Amino acid sequence: MMFLLFTAACTRATTPGSAVSPKPRAIAGGVLPATWYAGGPTCAGQPRFIIHQYNEDFFILRQPACTNYEKPFLYMVFGRDRVLLLDTGAGKIDVAAAVDRVIHDWLARHQRASIDLVVAHSHAHSDHVAGDSLFRGRPATLLVGRDTAAVRAFFGIKQWPDSIAQYDLGDRVLDIIPIPGHQPASIAIYDRRTAILLTGDTFYPGRLYVRDQAAYVRSIKRLVDFTRDRPVAHLLGTHIENTSTPYKDYPVGTVDQPDEHVLELTRAQLLELDAALDSMRGKVVRSVMKDFTIWPQ
Repeated sequence: MMFLLFTAACTRATTPGSAVSPKPRAIAGGVLPATWYAGGPTCAGQPRFIIHQYNEDFFILRQPACTNYEKPFLYMVFGRDRVLLLDTGAGKIDVAAAVDRVIHDWLARHQRASIDLVVAHSHAHSDHVAGDSLFRGRPATLLVGRDTAAVRAFFGIKQWPDSIAQYDLGDRVLDIIPIPGHQPASIAIYDRRTAILLTGDTFYPGRLYVRDQAAYVRSIKRLVDFTRDRPVAHLLGTHIENTSTPYKDYPVGTVDQPDEHVLELTRAQLLELDAALDSMRGKVVRSVMKDFTIWPQ
């Protein structure tokens, strides 16, 4: 297996702490690449998993186009005691090998022998869970279940979907926010260290498929409320389907996307989505917007 590794300027992890940081710390910045181009329909030998180092402890992976037209994004967040892998991809490629490469390099830089791996999901659709079997039964690995009950139990969410839980990777607290509507077990994850909000298939530059309209509207409102008094560096989803041309997406099933929209969205764009949903007054209709399309199903 070959890998394409992007590196970036990074911020050093700080000292251990409790589930809630004892004092505020500066937001850890990072670098996003100019392009996420995932290749075309031909793998031309062994497919390469794109691995981008946002900073020293935060990694973004993208599945190559030749293995699945969805080209999903995966995320790895390192704490002192555990590393979270969010999603396992769409299959037909050894995601475990890519994850092991990232962990191996991280351990070497930190002069560590091991770290536990927690595998969770942004939601339960097949293009985000197909690689689960590669992690089942592995040593020092915990695979979180895909259904709402399993997600709620693991993260300690008291009342689904209105409660927000905290999960500590070891001196790194993540906020777990239920956001059903695209899929019943959908969650968003806010990384306090980088101020990055991971939004899964609920919010990204593409077709925002709305399956439960009432739940989706409430979930977007929940994200708006959550981010009102918190810094947000980027909102990062799990696909890119829009082109760099405003109001234009790639057709469903497109493999080769050389002129993609950037991955990162902003809170201003989240507010734009929230306002559009409010204007629909409970009846969500398809609406093409500059950076995404609201797409009820």
